Amino acid sequence: MSHTILLLQSTSKLDSRTYSDYESVDECLDGVCKVFEEHLKKRNPTSPSITYDISELFEFVDQISDLSCLVFQKQTGQYEPHNKEWIKQQIFQLLRKQAAGGK
Repeated sequence: MSHTILLLQSTSKLDSRTYSDYESVDECLDGVCKVFEEHLKKRNPTSPSITYDISELFEFVDQISDLSCLVFQKQTGQYEPHNKEWIKQQIFQLLRKQAAGGK
């Protein structure tokens, strides 16, 4: 459990900057997926269910103007920054673990 802060700027406009904090990296990664799912719901408001594959999620992540996360490191008492590529790698590992029945 490492406190994690998600920094997101959805467009090039500075007023689109937001942040969210989570109790763990996995919760943060779930948060990124939820942002994408909300995006899909807005694009498909009449659809009763939303499905997507990981390539669509990663394309969405790549299109976000700025996305990073800060993960608290107990050893140093500091937050370690991570970029989009790291976030995508972690999402891939999380989804693979969930697909295998792990939590």
